[in-house]
Amino acid sequence: MSALIARLQSGKGYLISAIIVAGLQTVILGTIIQSRAAILSNGTEVLLKTAPVDPRDFLRGDYVVLNYDISSVPVQTIAGGIPVKPGELTLWVRLKKQEDGFWTVIESAFQSLPPQPETVVLRSLPFYNSGPGAGDNIRVEYGIERYYVPEGEGKPIEEARNDGNVAISVRVSPDGSAQIRSLLVDGKPVYEEPLY
Repeated sequence: MSALIARLQSGKGYLISAIIVAGLQTVILGTIIQSRAAILSNGTEVLLKTAPVDPRDFLRGDYVVLNYDISSVPVQTIAGGIPVKPGELTLWVRLKKQEDGFWTVIESAFQSLPPQPETVVLRSLPFYNSGPGAGDNIRVEYGIERYYVPEGEGKPIEEARNDGNVAISVRVSPDGSAQIRSLLVDGKPVYEEPLY
């Protein structure tokens, strides 16, 4: 009898542990989804011009590889210069809307940039910097370099992208995080991201 009670008590421990783990996973997943939805619903919208990608980068699975004009940040826009010490860095990039409707880099820095009227500050993903001598441009990514499309529909988008006919509408949160809102071909929305 005591062996049966001990077995039931140990089974309760496993059940309680499983419930706690499942609850934590649900909270974490909900937080990730809510964070993305908050950026899409409340972030500042910017239109980015895509740049051709090396033709060796074909559709991998069901997403299109995206490259942007703002992915190559001119060194002359960096306030305060490039840190001398090599290491992992984040670059903050100030964008301003141009006459053609697209947003472009007007300033960047290796520390947070203060808000300014009619501009948006975008934060790069962390990248390794080898110090000064990076050349004329620094290559960065923002976490918006892939766009998932329905199966089999990537090739026409890649061709339009390589012809310079694809633009991406992005929402940017106050902390500089970005989420793709929609994909446009020849100025017309083709795909739009749902909030959830």
